[in-house]
Amino acid sequence: MTSIRRRVGAAGIAAGFAALSFAGPTGAHEGHEASSDLPPDSAFDKVTIDDTPGEPLDLAVLPDSRVLHVTRAGEVRLHDPDSGLTTTAAELDVYLHDEEGLQSVAIDPDFEQNHWVYMYYSPVLDTPSDDPVTPDVNEGDAPETGTAEDFAPYEGYLQLSRFKLVGDEIDLDTEEEIIQVPVDRGICCHVGGDVVFDDDGNLYLSTGDDTNPFQSGGYIPIDEREDRNPAFDAQRSSANTNDLRGKILRITPTDGGGYTVPDGNMFEPGTDGTKAEIYAMGFRNPFRIELDTETGLLFVGDYSPDARSADPDRGPAGTGRWMVVEGGENYGWPYCVDPETPYVDYDFATQESGEPFDCSAPVNESPNNDGLTELPPVADSEVKYQFGASEEFPELGTGGIGPMAGPVYHGEAAKGRKATKGRPSVAWPEEFAGHPLFGEWTRDYIKMFTLDEDADEVTTIDSVLPSLVFDNPMDMEFGPDGALYVLEYGDGYFAQNPDAQLSRFDYIGEGGNRSPQPVIEADTTSGAEAPLTVRFDGTGSSDPEGDRLRYEWDFDSDGKVDSRKATGTFTYDDFGTYRASLKVTDVGGKDRGRSASTYTVISVGGQAPEVSFVSPSDGDSFAFGDTVAFEVEVTDDQEVNCDDVTVTYIVGHDQHGHPVTTASGCSGTIVTSVPEGHDPEVDEMSAVFVASYTDPGAGDIPPQTGTAQVRLIPTN
Repeated sequence: MTSIRRRVGAAGIAAGFAALSFAGPTGAHEGHEASSDLPPDSAFDKVTIDDTPGEPLDLAVLPDSRVLHVTRAGEVRLHDPDSGLTTTAAELDVYLHDEEGLQSVAIDPDFEQNHWVYMYYSPVLDTPSDDPVTPDVNEGDAPETGTAEDFAPYEGYLQLSRFKLVGDEIDLDTEEEIIQVPVDRGICCHVGGDVVFDDDGNLYLSTGDDTNPFQSGGYIPIDEREDRNPAFDAQRSSANTNDLRGKILRITPTDGGGYTVPDGNMFEPGTDGTKAEIYAMGFRNPFRIELDTETGLLFVGDYSPDARSADPDRGPAGTGRWMVVEGGENYGWPYCVDPETPYVDYDFATQESGEPFDCSAPVNESPNNDGLTELPPVADSEVKYQFGASEEFPELGTGGIGPMAGPVYHGEAAKGRKATKGRPSVAWPEEFAGHPLFGEWTRDYIKMFTLDEDADEVTTIDSVLPSLVFDNPMDMEFGPDGALYVLEYGDGYFAQNPDAQLSRFDYIGEGGNRSPQPVIEADTTSGAEAPLTVRFDGTGSSDPEGDRLRYEWDFDSDGKVDSRKATGTFTYDDFGTYRASLKVTDVGGKDRGRSASTYTVISVGGQAPEVSFVSPSDGDSFAFGDTVAFEVEVTDDQEVNCDDVTVTYIVGHDQHGHPVTTASGCSGTIVTSVPEGHDPEVDEMSAVFVASYTDPGAGDIPPQTGTAQVRLIPTN
């Protein structure tokens, strides 16, 4: 791929500093003409696959159109479109302080032969955790100041492993460890990662900068003070050629675990002060990446800092970036947004600003850097935008900044394809083929980009199904059936939000037949004793065209149809947790055979704990920096162990949040962090507390979980 990158020397940077006054990236365009020949939204149908997906993080569509989707807490779910059943494929034990947990899931390019599933997650290890015996101290929080000896217990890693999918379950005993990415635990943020493969079997892993952004005024976290936790300095990670964080890594997994490094990465193996795994560097939080296997283009969405406005003494306002990434390039963080837009050096000890960084030849002189000092020049991004309206890309609108790289649709592969077992075609039309999609997590939309022939410039931006709902699109992927699968996070904070769902967007054509809408009513969802008899009613299900429906109930999650009537009764003889599912199919009208499914959870042998906050109360006021005392009440049919109650403090920010710390116990205190550089009102800041308790179960009685949430409003 030919690339034309704009460069600027030191003198040009100084001139740019004066001329731009950090107003932000500008461009020659005043908008991009949208395509006029895209099918109307009415030719598409949104089908909910799972409307209770936990805290959804990532998805992977299998070659047979089954869908894996994961939660940050470690649950892996599998949806089978034939049965309509969603089951638990695996549950990983993961470390959950701040943003850690199960981050992503992907399948091997040769999945149909080897059944490998890849997961990037946080092993528990022996990292310190909060001791409920000391309610005024949280041992799970890493110290913000101290010595290397003080920080050492919080050194951990995220691990990329692969596991075999056997039938409908992931066999955790088949784990093969591929690579570990060191992180500093006990302190927020940006530890996510995403996994894609190219046609040669090379694996690309994106990694965040693992740096706390909340004490940098919304600008660059480059705190070099001697006693400061290194987690406040992104120079030790993103700008460090000898560190795997803030990078795109490119490796080739090997049989039995581990990997080799392919040719063409940023540094030759054995080069002093470098990691050969690095394909590209200088990223803040490249949360979603996608690779077009037909062209070899790698797309990356990189999250923005939080400053709402430029400051001549600190740098530009927060800028989201989308780029076509090439190996060997440095994308600038934390020194520059692009070749012409530097940040300003800042001494956190004296609180004095220095000179703008040289984007043509950045230098990493941080004492926390153990890599090369002289770095490659900063490469440009194809799309840049800020909180306000973009002069170059007005189609992106205004609001928060949460760029998500999306997939490229190749219509020829699915053209005219009928899904298995007689299901009608859902493949998207050719008008969408060959264009990368772009999701904006905070703005609730998906766009389609058109690139020029050199893939150096976005020439057209189209809205994708603007009248349909994409509620915080977390991940998206085209399936083998040609439909677009989207994992929607919903509005809320590190929990299962009311609007969260796994959905599928089908192309049905103008006047096409839409999928039915299943509804389950059950007279009970739990009972303390077995046998438990439950009455189910599916008569609330409907079809948009009013056509006749066929009902298929699977009451006990065994994959077999238990009833084909609209209503039914089932007796659960054994303790356990069951997903009673209903699949409804349109058996009349045009394109008959469209179906949809839903489920309700039936718990036999125990009641879910009832969790509530005694204090604080929802809507209470507080000031950032306050110590907030909490008291949680749990009611359960088993003895409650307060040591197993957790309370997570989340900095709510612009409809999303950053979990900062987790405390244990029914009562205690949490010191709220101070997110510098934010206007609580403009940035919609808040403090969110989420309490959770899982009882132990007993024998065949499964564990049950209850949660509660309160949101506090800041006065500062």
